[in-house]
Formats: sequence, structure tokens, C-alpha cells
Amino acid sequence: MSHQVETYHQAQHLELTDKLVVEKRGHIALLTLNNPSANTWNADMLLGVKQLVEHLNHDPEIYALVVTGAGDKFFSAGADLNLFASGDKAMARKMARRFGEAFEALSNYRGVTIAAINGYAMGGGLECALACDIRIAEEQAQMALPEATVGLLPCAGGTQKLSWLVGEGWAKRMMLCGERINAQTAERIGLVEEVVAQGQALTKALELAEKVANQSPVSVRTIKPLIQGARTQAPDHWLPAEREAFVDLFDAADTTEGVSAFLEKRKAQWKNC
Repeated sequence: MSHQVETYHQAQHLELTDKLVVEKRGHIALLTLNNPSANTWNADMLLGVKQLVEHLNHDPEIYALVVTGAGDKFFSAGADLNLFASGDKAMARKMARRFGEAFEALSNYRGVTIAAINGYAMGGGLECALACDIRIAEEQAQMALPEATVGLLPCAGGTQKLSWLVGEGWAKRMMLCGERINAQTAERIGLVEEVVAQGQALTKALELAEKVANQSPVSVRTIKPLIQGARTQAPDHWLPAEREAFVDLFDAADTTEGVSAFLEKRKAQWKNC
């Protein structure tokens, strides 16, 4: 694995902090948060996520990004609170900006993002998962946005994305009451799409990511913003855009390839253009 990571970084001219491990598996990029013991975020890691996503947006070979945590206990426990112990507002502003830029980039990635939640996902760790398109959680995982417990608030999309996914009531229970939920509750309220056995989140996430390769990457990056658009405007607003996007796909080589492959009963060979 380390050889694959080194080759990927060298070939793609990526210079990321050693607390972010990136591996290329076919058409999948696997990002592992590796900051023991709880995979907490620091400024360099957040900048690295933003830079990685910007790079992947221009890598025609990568169709999906899977995010997981190193070890078997934490996906990520969120921000390192030592950064805020002094009460320095300049540091708070810097970290809020870094969190926002990183997870907004992740949310807007042109491919499919899947979070493999292999343990505790707390605060900024859960916000990272919320920025992904799909979340797979292991049965022992615990999730919370406990910022108000220490006098803070979720500043990386948590107040908005959690409310959108689970509704206002559960969002208030988790943020205003500090309620921590288990994987089974998370699945029941729509926070995660599937719960798997301990140690299986990454395997399932990679299986889903492999399915993305069967889809036209041009179609995927056209569909995704239409789905997410309903977060800010009523669905009826997007119906004309949906129809125009359908027509625009006929400018893509992959559209001709996809239709031809189906009619010829063969697997499509995507060019991502």
C-alpha cells in the first residue's frame, strides 16, 4: 500500500501532509485520515483535503472518493480543541475558514464521495461525513455534534447538512441537547445509508465506489448538482434545468458510447468527456 501511495503522489505531483494517506485503486481514490489517536483535524489536514479534491476534479481517471479513518476506533473525533484553548479569535477564524473550504470542496466534488465511518464520528469528523454523498457506518460507530458542550458550534456545515438529512427535530436533539446516537439510530433517521459489521465499512464503501465506474462520469457530475440543488431551491425550480442538462449530455462522447454499448450488448468504455 505504501508503494501505491508514494507512486500516486509522485505521479500526480501531490504534496499532502503525512496525516492524509491517499491511495489510488483503479478509478477510486481512497483517503485515510491518519492523525493518531483520534484522527483529529488540524489546519494542514483541512487544506490538504481541499487541495486533494481540487486535484481529483481534474483527474479523468478517478470517478469516486472514499474517506475513512485510520485504526479501528475513530473515523474522526473532530477538531483538536487545543487549537482553541487560548481563546484566540484569529485562530478560530482561520480554522472555521479551513473547515468550510475543505468540506465545501468535498461536497462539491464532481464525482461520488463515500464516507466509511469505522468508529466515532464527532464534531468536525461527522461534518466530514455529512459532506459526503453516501455514508456507511459500522455497527459500533457513535455520532454526535457536541460543540455546544464546550461553548462552540458546528462551523463546517453541520447546522445545515444535518438538518437537511434528518430533519429539524433530530438536528436539535443532537446539537442543542448534545445527544450522541449509535449507528442503528443513525440509519433509522437517515443520517447513514447502511450499517455494516465492525471492520466492514471500508469494504462496503469500496464496493459502492466500484459501481460508480459503471456509470458515465459525465452523467454523474451532471446529475449530482441537480440532486443537491433541492437543498436551496424548490424541486420545481430545477425541472427546466434537468431537461436542458439531458439535452446537453448529447455533446459528450460518453453519451454516444453508453447508448452504443447498450445496443451492442457490451460494457461501455468511458472517456470521461
